[in-house]
Amino acid sequence: MTTEPVYTGELQPCRGGFLQFDVKLGDTAANLAAVRQGLAALNPTGPALLVLPELWAAGFDYPHLAGHCARTPELLAALQVEAARYNIHLAGSLPEAADGLVYNTLFIVGPTGVVGMIRKQQLFAPMGEASLFAAGDNSQPVATVLGLVAGLVCFDLRFPDLARSQAARGAQLLLVSGQWPAARREHWRLLLQARAIENQLFVIGCNRCGVTDNTEFAGHSLIIAPDGSILAEAGDEPAAQLVELDPVRIRRSRKLFTAAASSPYRFPDQEKIVSLEELLEIRAAHRSLGRKMVFTNGCFDILHRGHVTYLEAARRLGDCLVVGLNGDASVQRLKGPTRPMNDEDSRARVLAALGCVDFVVLFAEDTPQELITALLPEVLAKGGDWPVEKIVGAPEVLVAGGRVFSIPLVADFSTTGLIEKIAGRENG
Repeated sequence: MTTEPVYTGELQPCRGGFLQFDVKLGDTAANLAAVRQGLAALNPTGPALLVLPELWAAGFDYPHLAGHCARTPELLAALQVEAARYNIHLAGSLPEAADGLVYNTLFIVGPTGVVGMIRKQQLFAPMGEASLFAAGDNSQPVATVLGLVAGLVCFDLRFPDLARSQAARGAQLLLVSGQWPAARREHWRLLLQARAIENQLFVIGCNRCGVTDNTEFAGHSLIIAPDGSILAEAGDEPAAQLVELDPVRIRRSRKLFTAAASSPYRFPDQEKIVSLEELLEIRAAHRSLGRKMVFTNGCFDILHRGHVTYLEAARRLGDCLVVGLNGDASVQRLKGPTRPMNDEDSRARVLAALGCVDFVVLFAEDTPQELITALLPEVLAKGGDWPVEKIVGAPEVLVAGGRVFSIPLVADFSTTGLIEKIAGRENG
């Protein structure tokens, strides 16, 4: 990644646009030619930012995904050449191979190279994305000479918090790179307008057009003002448009109120502590929605870095994390008469305050076998000191079609070690 001088305040006066075209499956040469032809016809001049469709270079060509990942650096270099030619920025998603995983990544490219990237966070299950792509997380806006730029990739558009979190960090321009089907064209238009209105920022949504296999794509790329008014809209044929993005429109929209500024803490964490009966009702509701429950357990006597790192990793394995917490009598039987250091109510309350924990349920037994059997979570997780074959409840979860994970622990962090360190200092 190369760098460029950045401006992280308000959006600078510039132009924004899109290059909408029919992405030919697997045909990188034809798609790159379409980008070049669209730019030549538009003949843009900077400062400007144009958005391309999702996976614009080859589409969802799954059988050849590894080869397309290998070509991504070459394609980014080609975009840099075009960005430098017109003194503009270009943004669109490409497959990115990193750390043994593949991401659907929105790259922002300027005259000096790649300025930043934002990975797709919500993978579209009906297209089997999760079987080949990894989900990104914690997307943050990219600092450019034009200001902070937020980004979403296609299905991300349906999740308001992904745009909201970037707007809250100061982004005033949101880019959406999509392959959205014609069957849900109105959703595309309405959701783009909603993201603009609720965050009071400019939105540029670039969608592909054309047909691949039996799917017709919607086209209808849009540029939307902070008040939701449509500044430009394509039809269902290839199109290229560029309009002025005047920061005055943002200030005007936010003069009376700024929705992105309001962020009260609305989560009554104490209510995360539930009984098994309550949890079974919650379980039924989650299952009806298709949400994956992750279960883990422990004593969590003195919460430390190792605990929270492990709990965050467990939460990422599904849609909801339930922590089974050993009650005081259980901890005493397992750890000895001097434990726990903190009573069960205190331990539950601290766990409930963690953002990665959705529910805490106490159990009196030495193991959570009964809890796991009752809940049958889709995912069962324990720390790396527990091999899968020794994790309590693993056979039941596996038979029910679930998965079991042993998560690596952070070295040199343990409650026992902390207690010994404290005792040593007191005795010293």
